[in-house]
Amino acid sequence: MFISEWEIVLRLILSVILGGVIGYERERHNRPAGFRTHILVCAGSALLMMVSAYGFAGHAGPDYHPDPGRIAAGVVTGIGFIGAGTILQQRGSIRGLTTAATIWVVSGVGLAVGIGFYLGSVVTTALALISLLTLRRVERSLFYRRRLKRLVVRAVDQPGLLGRIGLILGEALVNIRKSELSTPEQQDENGKEMVNIEFLVEVPDKLDHKKLCSNLYEVEGVNEIYWEGDPVPGEGHPEGYL
Repeated sequence: MFISEWEIVLRLILSVILGGVIGYERERHNRPAGFRTHILVCAGSALLMMVSAYGFAGHAGPDYHPDPGRIAAGVVTGIGFIGAGTILQQRGSIRGLTTAATIWVVSGVGLAVGIGFYLGSVVTTALALISLLTLRRVERSLFYRRRLKRLVVRAVDQPGLLGRIGLILGEALVNIRKSELSTPEQQDENGKEMVNIEFLVEVPDKLDHKKLCSNLYEVEGVNEIYWEGDPVPGEGHPEGYL
């Protein structure tokens, strides 16, 4: 089996385009693996597939029968390690699962382009974009009531802190399913000990979480608030989360 030089160039360029389209969407959302990473994964997968399918044809005997699936299986395994590197645990919340999935999908797109399965690669890229761009809204609309939220409050350790925070959550009709108070750790600039309070909460349908976080910042000693792992800015905290 042979492939022309122009076909090689065409497949590599197409893999860069398809990988870049998905990578651009991830880059816009400031994800750990963005534009360049997805391009490299897609182009690399396409190249390895071409090497597996055609690269040894001119260097083997007439009885040689290529096995493209062997290198493809290795690519899928190797991509798993890259995807795992994009998954982060931050303040009790797991982030990066969608990006890890897109890297895995992009590697499959690259393999498809490398073997000449153009229709499948283009359609898969389109479906991946639809999933990333539109299904998030559908997911929030359908499963909003069922999903529990993680709220982390970092504050100065002082008597009555947990009660004051619980009162604000109760006034917002937020149901506390679980709370966990960390041991006091590093001191702030005034020499006071800090604690992290992690809540697993069930929120009402029309919760104004910005207003809720604003009320929490009014509690004396509250320095940082994280909602679903993302820092929430507040007045008097110009650095974005302090």
